[in-house]
Amino acid sequence: MKVVMLGNDTKEEIEKKVQIVASAGNLSRSNGKVTDVLNKNLDYESNLKLARAVVGYGHKSIAEHDYIVFALEDVTPIIEQTIISYRLTSFTIKSRRNVDFRNVGFYTPNFKDNNGNILSNNEELQSEYNKYMSSLFTKYGDLVDKKLPVEDCRYILPYSYYSNIIMGCDANELLKITGDMLYGKISKIDEVETLGRKFEEIIRSKIPYLSKALDKEKESNYYEDRFSYLDSLVNYSSKLLPSAKLNNYSKDADNIVLKNILMSRYQLSYNEAGRLLNELVKSDENIKNDLIDSLIFSKHQRELEQVIYSFEAPISLAVLTHITRHRTQSLLVPDFVPLWNMNNYIIPPTIKESHEKEYIKIFKENVKMVQKYKSYGVRDEDLVYFYLSGNACNIYTTMNGRTLEWISRMRCCLKAQWEIRNIVNTFVSEVKKKTPLVGKCLGATCTVEKYCPEGKDSCKNRGVVIINNNN
Repeated sequence: MKVVMLGNDTKEEIEKKVQIVASAGNLSRSNGKVTDVLNKNLDYESNLKLARAVVGYGHKSIAEHDYIVFALEDVTPIIEQTIISYRLTSFTIKSRRNVDFRNVGFYTPNFKDNNGNILSNNEELQSEYNKYMSSLFTKYGDLVDKKLPVEDCRYILPYSYYSNIIMGCDANELLKITGDMLYGKISKIDEVETLGRKFEEIIRSKIPYLSKALDKEKESNYYEDRFSYLDSLVNYSSKLLPSAKLNNYSKDADNIVLKNILMSRYQLSYNEAGRLLNELVKSDENIKNDLIDSLIFSKHQRELEQVIYSFEAPISLAVLTHITRHRTQSLLVPDFVPLWNMNNYIIPPTIKESHEKEYIKIFKENVKMVQKYKSYGVRDEDLVYFYLSGNACNIYTTMNGRTLEWISRMRCCLKAQWEIRNIVNTFVSEVKKKTPLVGKCLGATCTVEKYCPEGKDSCKNRGVVIINNNN
């Protein structure tokens, strides 16, 4: 694992960032303009003391003016999914849809018992593990060589493979991430704890005003797993949902959105907007459709944010990041530990056509390997690397109408990965049944707005204007 801070790490840059953060802490209690406050805060030691004090009072939001970008090399998708779950972060990740991953390498953990002690037969277990992981990469390569789509072959890739990421976040969010990695439940995964230590080194050397705040994180009691008592009470093997499903929604979503258009434009109360809408409908039976059509081509669309939809869906690890990366939703994904039911998995259609038996055998053998390592007393935190990318879980998400509109633009497109496209198409179909006017806003750009932004990569849907971004 390699972590590189991309810029803002020289002495001069660090001192400038501390000046900005300290000035933010001083601004609300100072006379004059913001530039006056900045020009008064020129002494580094004084700025550092002030920033530490304000953060120590609990006003950590000033650290959000300090933005950090990292390069993360050779981390597994365990790390990837862990950090992407933080909503105030930004990521770019090497695509498994387009890149052959057979030679990227993989992570080998030290195998420990439930008390965190390395097992006496750790080296033997590592040797068997390495041979097994190598065999999975070989099988993956065989499928690629047989000209199956790379994006479908990856479903047998183990979650031990190495990923590479560019990650950005503000310093306040980095503090939260680092605290979780060092002291939270996920810290028991050695790789996660190692990344936390590297972030800690960066905080103490490059973001010094947060050092004491990080020390306080260690003393906090909110890292305790307060639901652990359930593990002795619950004996349940999860079943994969048959398909995505709309569970809850704003029952009068269509009218809520329409009323909000009128409320925003004319500063009406909700009830007044309702009465006006009824009057407009009496004089023009198409007014509701006209209002929605206008909203589709509006820039801000805050009206769509006033309605919510909740969905549950089965999803594979292979495409989990395709939904997780959309930031403005409330997404629940099961923790990696306790281990999921590894008999739950998705079979890509191209593999189902010609390699289904081979594929199923791989997943059955993987379950046996997990059971074998469990019999040696290996803790779940070290078994997470046996997850195969095709293993699946059930997720739950709640989002407002505007977020759903954006996700549908991206994921209903024929260029989107097939599994996430099927899931989001189901979301859209369900919403159209319940709230058809909001449903008019949903779908691929070519469907809703009659143009395609993909240029030469467009699927060339008939009657759709192609925007060439290369000109």
